[in-house]
Amino acid sequence: MRFFAAILVLALISLQARLWFSEQGLREVSRLRAAIETQATANREQLARNRQLVAEVTDLKGGLSALEERARSELGMVGNNETFYQVVTATTPVPPAPATLVTARAR
Repeated sequence: MRFFAAILVLALISLQARLWFSEQGLREVSRLRAAIETQATANREQLARNRQLVAEVTDLKGGLSALEERARSELGMVGNNETFYQVVTATTPVPPAPATLVTARAR
């Protein structure tokens, strides 16, 4: 009976050692859980981006206001009855007027 109990204890210890210290043990489980959480975060971000893109596509298909807004902002287009004014600001200061030469008159 003692021999059988000793074998069971050794088997239990070896199984526990495999669970705690082997490559397929608890370290692998915790690494996989972290990878799952990282992937779930990335999936949530992609889902939000996909929802935004679906809304934009639906808006572009359905109405002309979004299409007109995009044409104005990205392509610089102007409507038929509109006038485009471009205000240009000076980025460099205007140079001063050149000095005039004074010549002596011959007498």
